[in-house]
Amino acid sequence: MITPFREGRVDEEAIRRIVEFQIRNGTDALLPCGTTGESATLSHDEHRRVVERTHEFARGRIPVIAGTGSNSTDEAVELTRHAADTGCAAALLICPYYNKPTQSGLIKHFTRVADEVDIPQVLYNIPGRTGVNMAPETIATLAEHPRIVGVKEASGNMAQIMQLMSLLRSRPALRKTNFSVVSGDDALTFSIMAAGGTGVISATANVVPKQIAAIVHHFAAGRFEQSRRTQLDLLELIDVMFIETNPIPAKTACALMGLCGPEFRLPLCEMSAPHLDKLKKVLKQYHVIR
Repeated sequence: MITPFREGRVDEEAIRRIVEFQIRNGTDALLPCGTTGESATLSHDEHRRVVERTHEFARGRIPVIAGTGSNSTDEAVELTRHAADTGCAAALLICPYYNKPTQSGLIKHFTRVADEVDIPQVLYNIPGRTGVNMAPETIATLAEHPRIVGVKEASGNMAQIMQLMSLLRSRPALRKTNFSVVSGDDALTFSIMAAGGTGVISATANVVPKQIAAIVHHFAAGRFEQSRRTQLDLLELIDVMFIETNPIPAKTACALMGLCGPEFRLPLCEMSAPHLDKLKKVLKQYHVIR
């Protein structure tokens, strides 16, 4: 989910609208305070408030997975504990950014959070944002922890993701678990599910949740051709969602749809005029706006 702002503050009424829009359009879970939620610029109080309000507005209709990662292990523990205390179904924890920890450091970081906080936890591998890639062997090792239940894979490296799938299948300790690999790249959802993945945590779903959900739901029901066609049909829209740094296009689209205002936290800023024109053109083409 994007985090809507109004006059520099979190816009809680817009959060309510966004939650209702997502639930009405078939989203399976809500994820506040991730990358798309501009979490890096939220104060701790704002972060907690966004998680609390999202959980409150969802009213138990679908699960809430709170983004709680940090480049400080102590801070990640604190934010994850807050998510658990709030009643969230799970937490999403990004690889520590900027520090560039070793693979051993990653294992120690995620293991400590999982040891200290009793909530299901999803790893988040996005080396383009963090500067560190979580290796398949590292993910497979962490998957043995009973509280680490999945990974959002946004490396964009299908060979690496296939290697992870192979490792998960080959380890006796993991064969009977339900460890999930979900896509973190909207354009690769069908491909990752074909490799054994279970879904997507999507930025584009802020704009077209019903269509993104259809890719996953068709595949899960065995309607592989419908899933593939839906993925292919959405590629132009997905492409324009990343024409500038996420979440700039997604939030701008949500503002054009009337879900929130077009306000960002620096260093993110409004779209350039040529990119805005292209975004509007594609949104009209997909009947998202008139």
